[in-house]
Amino acid sequence: MNTVLFLCTGNYYRSRFAEELFNHGAATAGLGWTARSRALAIERGADNVGAVSPLALRALQTRGVVPRGRGRMPLACTPADLDAADMIVALSEVEHRRLMQERFARWESRTVYWQVEDIGFTPADVALALIERQVEAMLAALRSA
Repeated sequence: MNTVLFLCTGNYYRSRFAEELFNHGAATAGLGWTARSRALAIERGADNVGAVSPLALRALQTRGVVPRGRGRMPLACTPADLDAADMIVALSEVEHRRLMQERFARWESRTVYWQVEDIGFTPADVALALIERQVEAMLAALRSA
């Protein structure tokens, strides 16, 4: 089984949405891929309440996706997570490239950077729609590979 690792700052909103959406799509398509997600700076999510953002949960529900990891609390990224990934995606180049360089420099050049900014910079409906389009494109590429 191949693995994609989605990274965001707190592993609460963007990366969790991407993980669940990808896993749903990969299972539906019968792909030999699975997704995981982790935080690059989990300490910055101290004000997050619960395991997953309610915004991500509502968006998944409206798309007919039942989140398998709904009860899992956010997890910090480790070198082992990065080593185990066949593909690494950080959700915001502006926000996450610097964190990768500072904390995980060895994997920075292997990381694909999307342009999905956090709450406060991009409204949730816009950000989650961007993630959905990116995940759909990724799944399409994997299906045709």
